[in-house]
Amino acid sequence: MKVKVMQVGPIGTNCYILEDEATNKAAVIDPGDEGDRILSVLKEDGVQVEYILLTHGHYDHTTAVPELIRALPQAEVYIHQADANGAGSQLFPLAGQVADLKYYNEGDTLTLGSLTIQVLHTPGHSKGSVTLQVGDVLFTGDTLFCGSCGRTDLRGGSYEEIMSSLNRLGHLEGDFHVCPGHDQTSTLERERQYNPFLREAMGQ
Repeated sequence: MKVKVMQVGPIGTNCYILEDEATNKAAVIDPGDEGDRILSVLKEDGVQVEYILLTHGHYDHTTAVPELIRALPQAEVYIHQADANGAGSQLFPLAGQVADLKYYNEGDTLTLGSLTIQVLHTPGHSKGSVTLQVGDVLFTGDTLFCGSCGRTDLRGGSYEEIMSSLNRLGHLEGDFHVCPGHDQTSTLERERQYNPFLREAMGQ
């Protein structure tokens, strides 16, 4: 398994390219902008893109989706349904732009070559926020950041819900690489020790 990260768009959203080296299949996670740059990396790596996976529906995580779909018509686009119903909203602009948008929810799994992608519904930043678990990696979107957590004052946000989601992530067994939607990567053990929001959520 290989994970590449690119900062895209005006606020530096982390777009991840998840590659299964055994089969050369890939998924693009949160293509927030700059579709041409993302496509260039995919072409350079020579991978077959099976999925475009969205941790939530905010524009800074979804802007490049239509451009990628035009170039990669075989790729299936997944989002939680709660974040796909905002046609015409700047916060949730994706609805209506993807003809065959697919929905995943708590407990669903997707197969990417030899990899299994597990879906954890982790609302709070938005109603449809998810965390994607692949082996020992967590793609946490805007739920869990290095030293912080996502804002809850936007439409669909809830501090109580994000605390519940953080508590759940914090109690996952073992350590994980944390790949958030913005800023630097971390580990779950480091966040358990130093992240004040995660510590509050876990009752520490």
